Amino acid sequence: MKETALMRTHTDKRKSTYRIAVLGLLAAMSLGIYALESLLPPLLPIPGIKPGLSSIITLFALRRFGKKEAGIVLLVRILLSALLFGNAISLVYSLLGGAAALFIEVISDEILKRKHLYITGTFGGLFHNAGQLIAAIIIMRTAAVLAYTPYLAIAGMITGLFTGLCAHYLLKIRIPGAD
Repeated sequence: MKETALMRTHTDKRKSTYRIAVLGLLAAMSLGIYALESLLPPLLPIPGIKPGLSSIITLFALRRFGKKEAGIVLLVRILLSALLFGNAISLVYSLLGGAAALFIEVISDEILKRKHLYITGTFGGLFHNAGQLIAAIIIMRTAAVLAYTPYLAIAGMITGLFTGLCAHYLLKIRIPGAD
């Protein structure tokens, strides 16, 4: 049977709708992980150090769908988490950290030819904390927060390595519509 233009259009619309639904589910999963993580006690007595487990979903979306879709999942999670759990200041920290992380993850994923997601995650964790340090300098109007840089750099690399490894293994699971 010959495929007509109308049949292709219908199939394309179904695939597009399914893709939007999967991205919505990824954003919801990312928000849920973020909410659960906010209930955990601090890892260290240093402000700003958290595992960043919702980054697993962002890395998954980046690798499976692309940079635009990963950006959408990240932005939805950041906006909803600020609305539900945070405030305007947490929104600034999350936006700068998330944008810096996604920026370097896109670049490093391309440089590494979509291999070594754990390295991409490591760079993401490092740049996320750098973005948040920039937000802290802007909000607090002091460079004194840079004293946290060594601690945040180490923590960002360790948590980024972990989230990158988690995303790597998550990508091995077959998820319908996420291919």
